[in-house]
Amino acid sequence: MTTGAAIRYCIVTSVRDEETYICKTVESVLAQTILPEEWIIVDDGSTDATGKIIDEYARQYSWITALHREDRKVRSTGGGIHGFLFGVDALRSKQWDFLVNLDGDLSFAPDYFERCFEYFRQNPELGIGGGTIHNKVGNELLQESVAGFHVRGATKIYRRACWESIGGMLAGLGWDTFDEVKANMKNWKTRSFPDLQVIHYRYTGTAGGLWWGLVKDGQADYIVGYHPLFFAAKCVRRLFRSPYLFGSIGLFYGWCKGYWSRVPRVPDEEFIRYVRKQQLNRLFGRETIWR
Repeated sequence: MTTGAAIRYCIVTSVRDEETYICKTVESVLAQTILPEEWIIVDDGSTDATGKIIDEYARQYSWITALHREDRKVRSTGGGIHGFLFGVDALRSKQWDFLVNLDGDLSFAPDYFERCFEYFRQNPELGIGGGTIHNKVGNELLQESVAGFHVRGATKIYRRACWESIGGMLAGLGWDTFDEVKANMKNWKTRSFPDLQVIHYRYTGTAGGLWWGLVKDGQADYIVGYHPLFFAAKCVRRLFRSPYLFGSIGLFYGWCKGYWSRVPRVPDEEFIRYVRKQQLNRLFGRETIWR
């Protein structure tokens, strides 16, 4: 194994109450054929043993840093994005080529990052990429279905030039749509790698409960400026997935909550116009990133 002499990458992981799974993620990174230059793990106010676990790993490996934020009694509404950005600001390595946003409840093969970086090498226009999420449910692995341009927030790799061209990350709900759409708007490509499996030990967005995850999803769609017709089609489509009806109600309530509460939308009219154009193209069968 190397520390990434040819490929310089840094990982930032924000975790809260992940004592059950964090060791799986750390051991997966330690086993990589290409190790990161630096890995910052942010304990985002855990009330369990997460902080002690990451402190122990940091003592053993000089390139792992454990940071701790105080417990604010509630989970971040941005799905850990505030902890991630806190970690990015704390990076000592400044010459990285790739930045990885990695959840603390994952596992993956030892050559995962090596193969990811090969995709980036083959396609200089690829700005954001990552493996395909498979949720572990009992003894089964169920693949998450996503739009072609989407990379799940649990495992996102940013090429430095892309990260800089989109201006970094939106600090709040909708960040994992904003970054990819903004990248495409700036003529970068974004995609998941179907042959690279990442095992996720908890369904995306359900750390605070299924209902809250659905509400956050709907509110995030409002924040990034989804076209009302596209959002309505999303709610209708959600009717045919379990939990039936409940899921669509949660999404719709989240959207309405954003509207009623006057939650600020992305302050970028060009971005919102681009989002809505792409979504209308999808509805009317024209070329779109939402394929």
